[in-house]
Amino acid sequence: MFTKLSANKRNIVLTAIFTTVVSLSSPAFSSEFSDAYLAYKAAVTAENQSDIEFYALQSYELGKAKFGADSINTGNLALNAANALIANMPNQSFDEQLKSQPKKLQPEAFVLFEETLQIYQKHYGDDAIELIDPLLGLSDASSKKYARKYLDEALDIAEDSDEAMVIADTKMAYFERLVNSRYYTRKVRNYAFDAHEAYSELLPEDAMKRVLNSFRIANVRFAEKDFDEAEVLFLGVISQFQKLDFNHPYELAAHAKLVQIYEHDGESEKSTQHCIAIGSMKPWKEDIEPTPLFRKNPNYPMSYARAGKSGSAQLSFTIDEMGFVKDPVVLDTIGGEKFATESLLALKQWRYAPKFVDGKAVKAKEVKVQLEYYIEKR
Repeated sequence: MFTKLSANKRNIVLTAIFTTVVSLSSPAFSSEFSDAYLAYKAAVTAENQSDIEFYALQSYELGKAKFGADSINTGNLALNAANALIANMPNQSFDEQLKSQPKKLQPEAFVLFEETLQIYQKHYGDDAIELIDPLLGLSDASSKKYARKYLDEALDIAEDSDEAMVIADTKMAYFERLVNSRYYTRKVRNYAFDAHEAYSELLPEDAMKRVLNSFRIANVRFAEKDFDEAEVLFLGVISQFQKLDFNHPYELAAHAKLVQIYEHDGESEKSTQHCIAIGSMKPWKEDIEPTPLFRKNPNYPMSYARAGKSGSAQLSFTIDEMGFVKDPVVLDTIGGEKFATESLLALKQWRYAPKFVDGKAVKAKEVKVQLEYYIEKR
């Protein structure tokens, strides 16, 4: 069967809700198109992003010639190709380029999403939920400033549909697109919470969509310093990911955030199990100094600050089997001994993931760090 496939990492709202199919045995299909489309499907299965993009674009070009510019099949193929382009697009490319030419720059993906939207409007009407996919695609292919227009249109259609899952998915897509931008507002934030409430009602506890949403909500709570709510959510995320037969990166991130929460609250004993969990999941790289899970910044000596004095302190220490800093010593100081004193006081409060060897946590000796002190000149 010939179907519309989602080949990018963002969940297309309607992929699981509707598909348009025609038979590969139809005389309308040339062998060349069939080969390209089957190669595309195989690339999606293999999660080979470069092949997905190549064969999605090839299938689109061949399919458009075969089915015609206004065919729903061409619309589906255009959507596949646009999604593939977005999946391989550098994160900052649109926003950086569109700052200089906001009305003239139309990346290939944008054009393909527009083509899909026009075809879908012709076949399904102006208010059909099928339009949500290309509208969300257009938001991805636009700068965040212009993305809001398409997001609003998609959400209007979703809310008019009265389909709870479609509404939740669209609100979550809205949140994901604007969360790290100056267009992130309380309204956008609340869309994620609305989706969380819907997923909690509509999906089982272990549904990946629900778990990933919980992780995002936990991060919002953490950023808002609502650590009690964040703790509950992160613990729930970890409990679900622990059922998997592989280490999910969000599980690592949840452990790391819990370390920060517990250390912030002075509950180092609680954070220990999460330091150890991270150490067991993520092997150390011998050629790279480990990154602290919790870092207490040193105080800048007031007398040095008033004098405009800059400097640094280089220290060596041991990370024990529970991720605590032990036996810190100063190797070198530039600018004054007070930099060394403050560095030692701060470093003793840091926490790390311990080093694991043959499945057991071990001490890591002679770990080094250099703390820089400087006054910004205005």
